[in-house]
Amino acid sequence: MSDAKLQTVLSALPQVTRQLDALPSNGPEPDGNFIKLNTNENPFPLPPIIMQSAVAALKRQYLYPDDDNISLREAASSTYGVSRDQVIAGNGSSELLGLIYRAFLAPGDKVAMVSPGFSFNRKLAMVQGAEFLEIGCQAHSLPMEQLLSGPAKDAKFIMLANPNNPTGTFLPISDIERLVAQSDRLVVLDEAYVDFAPDHGLRLINRYSNVLILRSFSKSYAAAGIRVGFGFGHPEIIGRLRNIQNVFNMNVIGHAVGISVLAHRGAYAENHKHIKYERERVTVALSQLGFSVTPSRANFLLARVPAGQDGSWWQAALERQKILVAFFPDKGLEHCIRVSIGTKEQMDAFLAVAGDIAGSLTVPSSKGRESSGSASSLR
Repeated sequence: MSDAKLQTVLSALPQVTRQLDALPSNGPEPDGNFIKLNTNENPFPLPPIIMQSAVAALKRQYLYPDDDNISLREAASSTYGVSRDQVIAGNGSSELLGLIYRAFLAPGDKVAMVSPGFSFNRKLAMVQGAEFLEIGCQAHSLPMEQLLSGPAKDAKFIMLANPNNPTGTFLPISDIERLVAQSDRLVVLDEAYVDFAPDHGLRLINRYSNVLILRSFSKSYAAAGIRVGFGFGHPEIIGRLRNIQNVFNMNVIGHAVGISVLAHRGAYAENHKHIKYERERVTVALSQLGFSVTPSRANFLLARVPAGQDGSWWQAALERQKILVAFFPDKGLEHCIRVSIGTKEQMDAFLAVAGDIAGSLTVPSSKGRESSGSASSLR
């Protein structure tokens, strides 16, 4: 039976919002017996000195955090060698992404993203009623002509991640600087994974007024559940973004952990060294199992699965063995899985299960030749 009041309420929504279905509740989270390698979290606990700051902050839970995140922004300013007015702090860099889309896009506008890229950008554009242009990119070169002319020339801004998600590939900063220098539009450079890469683009913000750089503490600093992110850019852009930001958008624990991380980044040296080592070890091991692995500068690997099954099949087969990895249905990624780099024990378990699955798909026939096993053997 139709609820007339509800229909009246829903009719008041803008057309773009009405096109979105009501989001259903997800099922329960996997239990602790699963190995979670699907969302690129850093698998290690906070260093003790940083954990101390989180516990101390919890004792101030009755107070609002700093207005405008002032102390956290000042700490980032000091650490990264920029002015306070060039920094915005957010509840993860995903909040800052949302602010950028709200600030720059009106219905009918265009935004361009180097593709494949972070799929959440599509939804952010749709909510603003904007046209989302995906510009295909080769692994090691920017599609300069397509970004500077053609349909993308009218885009309000260009989204570019470096290292890229989901491929893990890294572009030279000189190539990105060339794009920024030749474009008169905003270039948003998402550097969520940059601490695992050989270089970064932060120096560009003092050279160009049309670049905005995003950073996150979720990946490299083991704070995904605490939600700390930053944006760096020209004070005129940053100030306008801060002006539309939600009041008290971060909590006291996020502030304390963010400030402590900035003061003790050296405490993560072994953490980062481990992830880079495991990234290479797992790349070699997967290659020996018949996967084709894209060279990565992030804390994950994009691997094309062996011939015979697609990425969705492999994701399901691994999940039945309590290993969670990511799969993307996007064109060109259907035969791939993305695997986060976890602890050595987690990666050993993943490789053992992947080896068992790969082995079960190739079994000797009665004539001594090899043939593909059936999918039912793994159900």
